[in-house]
Amino acid sequence: MPSPPQSSLTTWAPSWPESLGLGAMAKSSSLNVRVVEGRALPAKDVSGSSDPYCIVKVDDEVVARTATIWRSLSPFWGEEYTVHLPLDFHHLAFYVLDEDTVGHDDVIGKISLSREAIAADPQGIDSWINLSCVDPDAEVQGEICLAVQMVKDVRGRRLRCHVLQARDLAPRDITGTSDPFARVFWGSQSLETSTIKKTRFPHWDEVLELQETPGSPSPLRVELWDWDMVGKNDFLGMVEFPPQVLEQNPPNGWFHLLPFPRADEDAGGNLGALRLKVRLTEDRVLPSQYYQPLRELLMESVLGPAEEDAASPLAVLEELTSGDCRQELATKLVKLFLGRGLAGPFLDYLTRREVARTTDPNTLFRSNSLASKSMEQFMKLVGMPYLHEVLKPEISRVFEERKYMELDPCRMDLGRTRRISFKGASSEEHVREASLELLTGYLGPIVDAIVGSVGRCPAAMRLVFKQLHQRVEERFPQAEHEDVKYLAISGFLFLRFFAPAILTPKLFDLRDHHADPQTGRSLLLLAKAVQSIGNLGQQLGQGKELWMAPLHPFLLQSTSRVRDFLDQLVDVDGKEEAGGPARALVPPSVTVREGYLLKRKEEPTGLASRFAFKKRYFWLSGEMLSYSKSPECQMRTSIPVSHIRAVECVDEGAFQLPYVMQMVTQDGAGAPHTTYLQCKNVNELNQWLSALRKASARNPDKLATCHPGAFRSARWTCCLQAERSAAGCSRTHSAVTLGDWSDPLDPDAETQMVYRQLLLGRDQLRMKFLEDSNMDATPEADPERGSSATEGACPDALAGQREAAARLLEVLADLDQAHEVFQQKEQGKVALGCLRP
Repeated sequence: MPSPPQSSLTTWAPSWPESLGLGAMAKSSSLNVRVVEGRALPAKDVSGSSDPYCIVKVDDEVVARTATIWRSLSPFWGEEYTVHLPLDFHHLAFYVLDEDTVGHDDVIGKISLSREAIAADPQGIDSWINLSCVDPDAEVQGEICLAVQMVKDVRGRRLRCHVLQARDLAPRDITGTSDPFARVFWGSQSLETSTIKKTRFPHWDEVLELQETPGSPSPLRVELWDWDMVGKNDFLGMVEFPPQVLEQNPPNGWFHLLPFPRADEDAGGNLGALRLKVRLTEDRVLPSQYYQPLRELLMESVLGPAEEDAASPLAVLEELTSGDCRQELATKLVKLFLGRGLAGPFLDYLTRREVARTTDPNTLFRSNSLASKSMEQFMKLVGMPYLHEVLKPEISRVFEERKYMELDPCRMDLGRTRRISFKGASSEEHVREASLELLTGYLGPIVDAIVGSVGRCPAAMRLVFKQLHQRVEERFPQAEHEDVKYLAISGFLFLRFFAPAILTPKLFDLRDHHADPQTGRSLLLLAKAVQSIGNLGQQLGQGKELWMAPLHPFLLQSTSRVRDFLDQLVDVDGKEEAGGPARALVPPSVTVREGYLLKRKEEPTGLASRFAFKKRYFWLSGEMLSYSKSPECQMRTSIPVSHIRAVECVDEGAFQLPYVMQMVTQDGAGAPHTTYLQCKNVNELNQWLSALRKASARNPDKLATCHPGAFRSARWTCCLQAERSAAGCSRTHSAVTLGDWSDPLDPDAETQMVYRQLLLGRDQLRMKFLEDSNMDATPEADPERGSSATEGACPDALAGQREAAARLLEVLADLDQAHEVFQQKEQGKVALGCLRP
């Protein structure tokens, strides 16, 4: 059988001749998805309620599953995901299901968003969207490989359609496979291929010829169907090509299957609605040399004299951002400066600016300024392993024990004891005393772990906190402000790091799922207590939460320990540069993911497939994937990350087991090996897939295709090929990963995002700093926007700001030109050589 031709669907990264002198323009895209809440969902249970959860799919691959909200028709999830993708994805879908403890879960409805609909608004989608019915004929997936020719001879014109193969088709049969055949239509004629039984990856290699009939030119339509012995055949998808395409550029390659054309069927709200926030970010990243001028401007800002802080390009950039854009900008800037070994000077620069413009110490770092956002993102990027080491043991204990704790009399369930022990209801005092004992029982180890963690806190964080301590002490040296230097650090470390992680452990990767309501309430009480400790007890007894009073003695006792801890934390050698040299965000030796998985050998002998999986504890770092029988076991087997060639999902039918993935490796002798691993649920599966793909992202010789099945009984379960060495029948997905704190540093992509932010504010940049160059040095403030960016500034500072703005605009113009020429080259419309790197 001839090798299938390649199309643009399988080669989304362009490759241009090096003789052009420009290198290649990389491409990346990411989806930020937030499943906020649902409303007016239909009742699926006999109780008159439902237990809804949401599945998120990108091109029919499940990337996330929300928690189940029990007994609710208006569930609140508030779950957010970032998915890094290749540029050729087609659609995003949300399925709402009702979880059942017995039998299959009930499908409530779905929402499908095309890539074009998401990309239409740069700000993304943020709205309520009605659920639609799930139509089996619209649930298509996969691709088909075709080679079409128009042939003319003495008999007239004929269309020759070479149907080679298809892949990743939807499973229509109860076995998780299909029995696909293709049906080709041209004009009034149609022909069919043979039927390939029990596969989602059929290989036909059949040529169908159709004779042209009189009349107007006709389109070519190829439909795929699942053959059924009983009942009607099931639709698997279709592709259609208009006559102009058949004449000018006959199809030759892989093509995405589509449903039958039909209008979107909105259920009119009868199935309820979801509130979604979806934003697509697509970037074409230029070769590194084109970003160098912008990077130099940003670096110049933090390395220049303190007297020039207000007139730096970075200060001008800060004036142009707000809200969500400021948080995204903070993340990219922190990663950019981390990669250059300048995170410390960058944060010190922002701290100087923030402290200099603060007159009331009680408001220091209380706003969502670039300084506050950058420090918050820096802690997440650098300190996440530290956070896990300190908090994970006690957070896990809270989840596992599920103790009832409540101090607020308005929320106490006094009948709880009677329901559990069949004794009389507890008094309010009894519940309060029991809750106080439990809370202090959890808080004690948490505080002990925090104050005893000085040596485990990353050196970069300690050095940044030392700089912060010094800047605040210089700005507020008065005796009555003695605590401000402590509060500045604890405000970040306790209020923006430890307390949020305790409140929502899933968002900090401490747990795979959100807490149930009872555990969530316990975590809220613990987070409030940690916040009070971080505030050094200054606000105890104030406000509306006087019911926290029984906990005050413990909190006050802990504040003195926290002061000592902060003193030790900033007692560090300041000669080493904060942020360290240019490096990976996570040191290669640091464990980025660990936990129990079920492991199966490539081809065990004498065991049924279900029993060939053995429980093992795994550790993943940037260098090694290791495993042993238990976390305490000293004997470990290790697989170098550099040996990984692919990490992919495995079809459920391969072993009759869900949530299985495969890791294809190549040893030093070049021999391939496959390790199969089973996870507990789809979220754990995606997290391990993502972590392994990121760790092996820079490996050479990555596989472009693989088998999503297993080689059993002398054939592949996916495509039925009989040779173990047969080429893979499905594309690999190495570019699909979940965004989190362990994302690798990418200075070019990060600088591209800064460029994009400047583009959005270019008009504002001209208006603020250039068009008013002839105005007075202290212009009148705009009443709708608050103080002017230049209000109260001295003439020298204004001149510096205008110079910085002009330099930024010049760099923007050069990058605009570079992007335009590269895009024209991509379209084959320009001869290169007119750019200045």
